[in-house]
Amino acid sequence: MIRDGFFDLVKEIWELENRGRSPMDRWQNKIRRLRQFLRGWTRNLVSQYKKHKLDLLAKIDNFDRKAETSLLSPQEVELRHHLKGQLTKLLREEEIYWLQRSKATKLLQGDDNTKYFHLVANGRHRKTKIIRLEQEEGIIVGDANLKDYITDYYKRLFGSHIQNSFSMDETLRHDIPQVSEEENEVLVAPFSEEEVKMAVLDMKQNKAPGPDGFPAEFYQFF
Repeated sequence: MIRDGFFDLVKEIWELENRGRSPMDRWQNKIRRLRQFLRGWTRNLVSQYKKHKLDLLAKIDNFDRKAETSLLSPQEVELRHHLKGQLTKLLREEEIYWLQRSKATKLLQGDDNTKYFHLVANGRHRKTKIIRLEQEEGIIVGDANLKDYITDYYKRLFGSHIQNSFSMDETLRHDIPQVSEEENEVLVAPFSEEEVKMAVLDMKQNKAPGPDGFPAEFYQFF
């Protein structure tokens, strides 16, 4: 789901950043600046969303209260229907947001699954952190104690480094199949724009974002 004007917004921020000695440096600087900008933009958007949602709920509630004691005019019925449509759209966007946060792959059947995706997202976060370890000596708690215990455990598990007499002779290749000159030219050829485009478009959507924080859909669209 792309908001109106979002493409132009990203394009503008992307073109503002041109620092860097190499293409990779410039790429990293552009990504970093865009990520920082979008974080602030999202916070502002969420604040506006909450206000708009409360405003819609209040207006719909006023119409509902009035309908309990008198008939609504055709104009009021039409306006209430329009407000309900806006609210449904907002709730759908909220549901999709938590779907992406939870990294779930399918929407559950039902009306509003926001609470489910919220719980899943928080549950995944809790699973990535070790709070305590129970072992024979007792219970280990605290980040520093856990780090020391785990490090020492694996040091004892793998043992000390053992010297060996193994060596590799890279000149002995008679039993290893070799590529032909034509095959080697294909392997070492520079990446083409079409090859990169195919690789990007082939990535699965709705997966966890990469180290830069952007999901596959972002690169596929832009």
